[in-house]
Amino acid sequence: MPTDQVVIGGQTIGAGSPVYVIGEIGLNHNGDVDNAKKLIDVAADAGAQAVKFQKRTPAIATPEHMKQTPRETPWGTMTYLDYRYRVEFEKEEYGEIAAYSQKRGLDWFASPWDEPSVDFLEEMGVTTHKVASASVTDLGMLRKLKQTGKPIILSTGMSTLEQIDTAVEILGTDKLVMMHATSTYPLPAEEANLRTIQTLKDRYQVPIGYSGHEPGLQISVAAVALGAVAVERHITLDRTMWGSDHAASLEPRGFETLVRDIRIIEEALGDGEKRVFPGELAPLSKLRRVDG
Repeated sequence: MPTDQVVIGGQTIGAGSPVYVIGEIGLNHNGDVDNAKKLIDVAADAGAQAVKFQKRTPAIATPEHMKQTPRETPWGTMTYLDYRYRVEFEKEEYGEIAAYSQKRGLDWFASPWDEPSVDFLEEMGVTTHKVASASVTDLGMLRKLKQTGKPIILSTGMSTLEQIDTAVEILGTDKLVMMHATSTYPLPAEEANLRTIQTLKDRYQVPIGYSGHEPGLQISVAAVALGAVAVERHITLDRTMWGSDHAASLEPRGFETLVRDIRIIEEALGDGEKRVFPGELAPLSKLRRVDG
């Protein structure tokens, strides 16, 4: 059944509620829990409501043709598979992340990239699951996610409407939040295609957000003006850090500015009812010559 609102943790996502802002940490912690905690601080201090990570079982989630590919890393040259294990958090680290996120008043969750990772995240007690754009066609994992009964956030990058239709058939629409996304890193303005927010809303009748990978703030703010009820952006301590996502991420000051601007825009949107506001009364009496 289509729905206008979905509850995640203690937050309601949908029309009439504050925009749900997610700080996407992903792998920008570079395998360091202290970095992860600093990024949780960045999200909390900026006024976001959630942080998101990625969870993989590297032996399953890493494509076969990539496993033995050499990768230059800060820890030396290693295979791509070994690198994936090097930056992956397990129960002890995620236990710290869960506790620290709760301390800072944030929801935390992750994008599972394989079915065992769904089980792992369920054991960790996440409030929701996020389907990454790359996983829209992983129907086995989608079925497993549906079985959890948790709300699902579905990104739609690199996917056709037909592929999204199939995913939605599996996930249902009663606890679904969908994120418009274009999976180009970094995202050029001409590929943002923000009018798709309305296309998705009309087609699926669920809350629609925006997951952005652009270098600046304008496109994310415009997404809110066009009706996005959630915004997800990658965050980093420093865009020059080693790693694939840092360059397309926002640093602390940028993320803080984004959340500030989102709050201004959502307040400025109003209710659509045309009326004379109190602040207009003094100019009216001074400037209007003929009363209508």
